[in-house]
Amino acid sequence: MKNLKKNAFRLVVLFVFLGGNVFAQGDKKSAAILEAMSNKYQKIKSFKAAFTYTPEGGTPLKGEATVKGTKFRLKMAGQEIFNDGKLMATYIKETNEVNLQDFDPTASGDLDPTRIYSAYKKGFKNAFVKEKKEGAKTLEVVELTSTNKSSQVDKVQIEVNKADKSISSWKIFQKNGQEVVYKVDQFQPDVAVADTYFTFNSKQYPGVEVVDLR
Repeated sequence: MKNLKKNAFRLVVLFVFLGGNVFAQGDKKSAAILEAMSNKYQKIKSFKAAFTYTPEGGTPLKGEATVKGTKFRLKMAGQEIFNDGKLMATYIKETNEVNLQDFDPTASGDLDPTRIYSAYKKGFKNAFVKEKKEGAKTLEVVELTSTNKSSQVDKVQIEVNKADKSISSWKIFQKNGQEVVYKVDQFQPDVAVADTYFTFNSKQYPGVEVVDLR
């Protein structure tokens, strides 16, 4: 469950990161691609995304994320994570149990959303890798390599649709050798969502066992 939370959080934060000015040193072509992509996403105030998450050597999993600022709600692998910016609640469907804990953005280190813009400006260098075809689409592949020795992430490879600069997928390479791929299946920008959507409501889950870890 710990790894699921970490990867889920990274997914959301990478979406947030893509909305800001995240460019470090690198070649002009990759910087231009990142800037065009950023201009597209930084105008989005909220979104809902369906995605496929594939851990290295594992079975692909379908998931759904709804994000509004630093608040998010994520469904994946029989779990649902609620985060209202202060409290994180992880609901486990199989056991009808929810774990509550204070939200600590610093726990994700260089992927902390409160530092994400400056972290990526200073902690990564970017490079254009190649163009590739995927069906009728042409994808531009950009690689962000960490310059932070203490980071758990070695590099992030992002595939961008050349036509509209939307994100198609990204692959995270961790320094321990593990790789994780996220592919965006559907993306809905500027969805109307109330703040209460990101708060766990025990009344909606009859008989739920609440485990308070605060």
